[in-house]
Amino acid sequence: MKNNNKHNPVMLNETIEYLNIQKNGIYFDATFGYGGHSLNILQHLGKMGKLYAIDKDPFSQKYSQKIYDQRFHFIYGNFSKIYYYAKKLDIIKKINGIIIDLGISSPQIDNPDRGFSFMKDGPLDMRMNTNDTLTASKWLLKTKKKNIIDVLKNYGEERYAKKIAEAIVKRNKINPILRTLDLSKLISNVISKKQYRNHHPATKSFQAIRIFINNELEEINQLLNNVLHILSPGARLLIISFHSLEDRIIKNFLNQHSYKKNISSHFNITGKTEHKKNIIQIKKINKITPTKNEINQNKRSRSAILRIAEIIS
Repeated sequence: MKNNNKHNPVMLNETIEYLNIQKNGIYFDATFGYGGHSLNILQHLGKMGKLYAIDKDPFSQKYSQKIYDQRFHFIYGNFSKIYYYAKKLDIIKKINGIIIDLGISSPQIDNPDRGFSFMKDGPLDMRMNTNDTLTASKWLLKTKKKNIIDVLKNYGEERYAKKIAEAIVKRNKINPILRTLDLSKLISNVISKKQYRNHHPATKSFQAIRIFINNELEEINQLLNNVLHILSPGARLLIISFHSLEDRIIKNFLNQHSYKKNISSHFNITGKTEHKKNIIQIKKINKITPTKNEINQNKRSRSAILRIAEIIS
């Protein structure tokens, strides 16, 4: 099956190259989206190879049904549960690579009904999993001003968080904010375009609310904590992030598991001194950003960072 969908994964060629695909290996596409990575991985796998893809978006699940390949298996659910899936499949420590693309796919952004875009009018939704009950509009309507401020600051690094939160609460008391352009215009009225010359005034707020609604950072932390327990030695871990909050989590995780620390001493229950050495679990391979040509073709790729690591133990 060819990928005729209009979404093209960022740094696709680099991803396939660094995944170092073994013909009969076992791989995970932890963020299936619309199949860009999965379809290319399948092209490099042999007859005995296996690819498992995860996504919690019902639209991605529906799209995955178009892939007729016995080597491909789709899992509908959160990628943070990857250890549970691997255990159920009996492939713990047998997995040769994982690709994690944390970006929102173009079909998700461009579909106004999903509520991710501040440029197109649609319901203020923002749910990745449309089976979840909490939408962005419901949350903004029922939550307190302080909570909105905290979300805008912590997940959007928005310096005008207080002004925006006050405007949202005030407007919701008069007339609930139910549409994306309503929220976008409200924020633009609070923050002038002169204060944000390089991007739309609503960019950070929409990012922050989306991250909160979908519990994105906590999900990433859980996923990363699980990958070391399921990957085999020599396996490749590839992660593509799109904003500083994601990349900071990934960078800290890789640093934490790729440096030896000093030997620590402690007393055991017998009173004898024991020496414990922290073992390196990850070898950092590379950090890549999109080429100028790719950025020119896809402006959404400009903030992407691909980090590659190899599992040692």
